[in-house]
Amino acid sequence: MSIGRVIVVGTDGTPRGDAALRWALEIGAHAGDTVRAILVRPRDTLLPGTSFTIQPHGRVPEAGYSLDEHMRELGISSAAAVETRTVHGDPATELVTASADADLLVLGTHRGGVMADLVLGSVGRECVRYSRCPVVVITPEAAHRLAPA
Repeated sequence: MSIGRVIVVGTDGTPRGDAALRWALEIGAHAGDTVRAILVRPRDTLLPGTSFTIQPHGRVPEAGYSLDEHMRELGISSAAAVETRTVHGDPATELVTASADADLLVLGTHRGGVMADLVLGSVGRECVRYSRCPVVVITPEAAHRLAPA
């Protein structure tokens, strides 16, 4: 009997994060697999003199946001076991760390533009570069195309 795979999904409550979560649960995971949905909340960091003083990493779900509740609202069914985690830190660092004991890391795309990419960096790029397992970066359009009929 083989042991199931561990699939880590970085999600943030956005439609793009939801697309990654849906893809992982509906397409990527099978019976016996474990899907770990991880929400990374950036640490409260002030960057004096910049426009990123309050939210240096961009959109952050509200303080009352519950990943478990959000997943229930999405109504995604899967044969895989589902775990949710909310951690604090740098999103790319936390997701790369989580990839150490994963068989696959799934991320949604984000459109930040050239300036946002230069100033903030790209979580997806860092994960692809440093992940310890294969990485799937999926757009909502691709997730929809690949969804079961």
